[in-house]
Amino acid sequence: MLGGMACLPTLAFAQAAAPTLAETVVTATRTPTRVDELVSDTVIIDRAQIERQASRTLPEILARVAGVQITANGGAGKASGVFIRGTEARHTILLIDGVRYGSATTGTPAWDNIPVEMIDRIEVVKGPASALYGSDGVGGVVQIFTRKAKPGEDSFSPRASTTIGSEGYKQITGGFTGASGPFTYSLDAQRTIDKSFSATNRKVQFGNFNPDRDPFSQSALNASLGYQLNPDWKIDTGLLYSEGVNHYDDGPNRDTRGIVRTQTAYIGARGKVTENWSTQLRYAQSRDYTRAIVAAPFNVPGLFETTQDQYLWQNDIATPIGTLVAGLEHREQKVKSDTRYSVTERDIDSAFVGLNGSAGAHSWQVDARHDRNSQFGDSNTWFAGYGYRITPNWRVNASHGTSFVAPSFNQLYFPGFGNAALQPEEGKNTDVGITWSQDGQSVKLVRYDNRIRGFITNTTRPENVPRARIEGWTLGYDGQFGPWGLHASLDSLDPRNEISGKQLPRRAKNTASLAIDYAVGPWKFGGSALHVGRRFDDTANTFRLGNYTTVDLYAEYQVAKDWSVQGRITNLNDVTYETAYGYNQRGRAAYLTVRWQPK
Repeated sequence: MLGGMACLPTLAFAQAAAPTLAETVVTATRTPTRVDELVSDTVIIDRAQIERQASRTLPEILARVAGVQITANGGAGKASGVFIRGTEARHTILLIDGVRYGSATTGTPAWDNIPVEMIDRIEVVKGPASALYGSDGVGGVVQIFTRKAKPGEDSFSPRASTTIGSEGYKQITGGFTGASGPFTYSLDAQRTIDKSFSATNRKVQFGNFNPDRDPFSQSALNASLGYQLNPDWKIDTGLLYSEGVNHYDDGPNRDTRGIVRTQTAYIGARGKVTENWSTQLRYAQSRDYTRAIVAAPFNVPGLFETTQDQYLWQNDIATPIGTLVAGLEHREQKVKSDTRYSVTERDIDSAFVGLNGSAGAHSWQVDARHDRNSQFGDSNTWFAGYGYRITPNWRVNASHGTSFVAPSFNQLYFPGFGNAALQPEEGKNTDVGITWSQDGQSVKLVRYDNRIRGFITNTTRPENVPRARIEGWTLGYDGQFGPWGLHASLDSLDPRNEISGKQLPRRAKNTASLAIDYAVGPWKFGGSALHVGRRFDDTANTFRLGNYTTVDLYAEYQVAKDWSVQGRITNLNDVTYETAYGYNQRGRAAYLTVRWQPK
């Protein structure tokens, strides 16, 4: 079987491309590490790539990453899930500037409420991550870095854009970054309105179909401030706030208006204790808030709010055999709701240590972590990986790691649904990969095998299933030929409940993609196709979701030094498809964007 590598779009994702020596990531090791020294399968998506593709939401961007599939209950703003390598949506950790964000009730973050225009960079680490970040890291980690002043920048850099599109889509953004003496600063604002389309169709369960538009609007703000105390020490703080108003169907002639708020904030200090020892202290908080107001005459409110207070002390120590990373974390989860949960808070105390480094053709990473959950007691996880460059063009790597997932508050305590007897899931994952790269071309093949004990099913009443197993292959190609770029991927996946033999829901066994880019003078052109195979929407495999193939196009013209115009068409072939049973996806749509970015 050839692995689940969902589309590298009209842009070259850094997973398959031969990395430059200067490019580093932090998510895969918790400390800056060169891409070509990593033992984990990692993807980098930068700001230029985000702007060149046609995606309007974060899940749409991630759907083009190899090994990632998504689901959405309708258009923009609707509930979405991100599946990395066939694991559950609740098996992916989302970090925003290092702050852990998500809902303790659903177990997943509100992916669609993250403002795309405020994202500077995305790092996606695939494979077990609990040894680095604790519970939920079975499939991997997505970390978003918001737009900030670049190191060494000493100027004021403003920017603005406006977009209009199909289904009444409108967006306006503006912001700036800069530095002055020891200060760095940034501020961005975004307003989006999408009149959208009907989220549901007649197949939707529980009679929730209502053939009206289900619009979404969003207002967002992102700000940061840093101060360099001296050459070795810096303090910084940042805030991301996004509020969306969402409409979705709740039965014939009934429309629910929901409010969703996403907020992350942090303050911290980092610096050198000695020449070889750097440390950081940080306090952060994230809030996930949703409130549904059902249309009259029912008018039944539904409030769910998760607050996570996070304390971190991390130390990075340079040693002759690599960078030693060690630290302590404390996290407090609190739930506020008009639904009566028998338990509304829990604490997690954690200690972690790791070592990563390289020498000649060899690279290595070892991590271990201990988590003490106030509900479930102690959990120990570990990760070990090794990479070897056989020749200048060929590199192999292998890793093995463990993971665990604590049940969400909904799974445990939701009235009439929860099961307080649930226990955490425990996973074991093995990765083996080989990469060839030469003269701007790269081919990467990865084999993975993830075995989960105590897998929690999404049925009427959640239960621990003794065993689930997810096996797959990922094959990717990335090539650059002068002004031409060619990108392709192929995935094969076998996600199954080992007791029943049934396919895990909403994962396609096969996905494939092809994308082409071309640049000439002031023009840039691109097109991509994404194919997703058949899936099932339920654990019993009775509701089938058909396969689909979508095609996207874009063209960009640099009108002047500071001005550019971009046109995009999504779903050019106007395919009707579903990623969740009974929920519609957008048909053919066109967008026109004007950007102003002084050079």
